[in-house]
Parts: sequence; C-alpha cells; structure tokens
Amino acid sequence: MRNVYFSFHYADSWKVNQIRNSGLVFGARSVGFVDKSLWEEAKAKNPAALRKLIGEGLDGTSVTVVLVGQDTASRPWVKYELVESLRRGNALVGVHLNRVRDRTGKTTGIGAIPVLLKEQSAPIYTWQNAKTLGEWVEKAWRDKNPDPGFFASLGRVLGL
Repeated sequence: MRNVYFSFHYADSWKVNQIRNSGLVFGARSVGFVDKSLWEEAKAKNPAALRKLIGEGLDGTSVTVVLVGQDTASRPWVKYELVESLRRGNALVGVHLNRVRDRTGKTTGIGAIPVLLKEQSAPIYTWQNAKTLGEWVEKAWRDKNPDPGFFASLGRVLGL
C-alpha cells in the first residue's frame, strides 16, 4: 500500500472529491493507496503556511498524483508541490480529469500537462476508476524503485 499525495488546482475540488471518495467503494487496501493529500482551504492560507502545509502533507508519501484539470498546468502551487515531491524522491503520476463530471454534470476539455511531469517523463493517464488509479500508483512506485534482487541477479548473470 502506498501513501499518496494528490496535487490539483483548487478550482477542481468537486472533481477531485469524486476521485478521492471513489476509493470508499473498494476500500483503501484493494485500491492500493492511502490518501495523504491536503484538504485545508488553500485560499485562506498565506504562502509560508501553505509551504508548511504542503510539506506536512507530503511527509510519509511515496507517490504524488497530479489530477490534471484544464488550468492545473499554470498553477504555481501545483508546480511547488511537484518540486517538493521530486526533492523527496516521490514517484509521479498524472491523471486527466476531463472525463470526470463537474457539479453541473458536465465534462471539460483535456488540460495541459504540467511541465515538470513532462520533464520527468511521468506516466499520464485519463481517469477510469479507483482500482485502476491504485494500479497506476503502484506501477509508478515500482518503476522508480526497482526490486534490488533484480540488480543482484543481473550482476551474477553478467559476472560482476
């Protein structure tokens, strides 16, 4: 089970809530992650308090999932969360929100991918369901943290 930090544009909170709550159907164990994202109202915080809050939210996480809405790529706090995630060694995953309905029942166009996700060649998916998200999270973590036994085996095969 992975501890996950969710990064997103605050304006997408309605859609994000649907994704976060979707795990309740399956239970955290079968979904494959434990949610560690922030839910304080970001607009009420000053920059120093937000940096502290983000740092606390990232503590103990191993994967950062960026929920990509139409304006996510341009949000400075999303960029900050990505920088901090990379600094801490988190695996990254991007998930498009365009198929998730907003509070009026409408979907939106696909949003641009944040530059740091592109630069890190992070896997990018389109939202399907909580079980699939858990699989994506686990794959991202495993890709970043290969089994040490693999390298030992490889060394023996190569005679190293």
